[in-house]
Amino acid sequence: MRYFLENDRLKVEIDSFGAEVKSVINKNNMREYMWYGNPKFWGRTSPVLFPFVGSLKDKKYTWKGKEYPMGQHGFARDNEFELVSQSEDEIWFRFVSNDATLEKYPFAFELQIGYRLEKDAETDDVKVMWKVLNPANETMYFSIGAHPAFLCPVHGYSKDKKNCKEGYKLYFEGVDAIHHHGNDVAKGLAIREDITLPLENGFATITEDFFDRCTYMIEGNQTKCVGIADEEGRHIVDVAFDTPLFAIWSPEKKNAPFICIEPWYGRCDAIDFEGDLSQREFTQTLEGGKTFEGGYTMKFYEYYW
Repeated sequence: MRYFLENDRLKVEIDSFGAEVKSVINKNNMREYMWYGNPKFWGRTSPVLFPFVGSLKDKKYTWKGKEYPMGQHGFARDNEFELVSQSEDEIWFRFVSNDATLEKYPFAFELQIGYRLEKDAETDDVKVMWKVLNPANETMYFSIGAHPAFLCPVHGYSKDKKNCKEGYKLYFEGVDAIHHHGNDVAKGLAIREDITLPLENGFATITEDFFDRCTYMIEGNQTKCVGIADEEGRHIVDVAFDTPLFAIWSPEKKNAPFICIEPWYGRCDAIDFEGDLSQREFTQTLEGGKTFEGGYTMKFYEYYW
């Protein structure tokens, strides 16, 4: 089922399957900001990652002495969500644990995902809100993260090499360099190394091979806003967040016409990780009867198309 939020500037389309944003259109010129999910490159648009972010070592985890197989990014994105409420500028969905989820993730939960249209001085915003409720008496361990993909170049895909994202820029607010971990692309696991990405006035220019080596995983609250800008440095979209880490990704060696900016409360296992679920780095801990709240904001500029 598809649902819509709309104001005088934006029209947002959300699929109840995964509670996933599928489209954000600028109504002044009817241009799209979001990647449209062409499976040639990547078949999703903005999945929510829960109860895991990234890959697990050997594609499994251990809890109370038992091993559980688990695919990348958990399972919430592949389930139907129930509509809870909708107004003109806000909508909420929920997904509740069931027999199928308990077999692969032995914790009761209720995951609520909300979207709200807001305005800032320069941007039209989509605020993304997450709530994780623990109805049980035991402590729950989980991760949750975002994976929104934004068109880059803004006019979409063309076979003409001039229309690739090379020359566009990534913006990192308030810093002159970013330190990040690489990852083992084949295994999807973090490598313990410190790689420096130098910036010029907060910008990194995208080269042809910029995304070929790894996913950029940035820890340590180095910045709270990351964006995409054109060759002239004019902002197209910013993602504002207060998460412990975030990632930047586009498919390796595909020259895909989109970039993902991903605020995370959790990440993949490190390549040398040994331990159970409670010992995974950046795992969120939620006591029985408590609620976790998080999220981020997508800030869309009135681009000059």
